[in-house]
Amino acid sequence: MNTLFDVIKNADQNKNALHTVNNNSVSLDALREDVVLESSVLEKEIIIENFPREKNRFLVVAKVIED
Repeated sequence: MNTLFDVIKNADQNKNALHTVNNNSVSLDALREDVVLESSVLEKEIIIENFPREKNRFLVVAKVIED
């Protein structure tokens, strides 16, 4: 199974292969494990109100705005 962390570790090991500059990289030690936190009922209601569409049981974001 090819997990995200395996991909990141392999990329980190091969960083000098293409002589790339890692100005936008993060060290493996700086990564955190994902932790699921249960939201309150009110928080869930607010989120669902703001993202009312669903696809395959996931909320759909209408538009992504980048700075």
